[in-house]
Amino acid sequence: MSDVKKKITERMDILQRWMEDDYHLNQPEVVEKHIKTITKFWPVMSEEDRDYTDGCKFAIEEKMSWKK
Repeated sequence: MSDVKKKITERMDILQRWMEDDYHLNQPEVVEKHIKTITKFWPVMSEEDRDYTDGCKFAIEEKMSWKK
């Protein structure tokens, strides 16, 4: 795995954990900042990862729980 893809994967894993814990409801600025560290790799991100980060941004903006 390339270094860039490894960074994306590691950062996506953190984002997923935070979203599943609804951390974005208490610390939206921290999560938004973290998302920016991922989306700077937008051209090499998978479509799935792009969709996920867009969903995360929406949940932050709307103050929605990620838990189902």
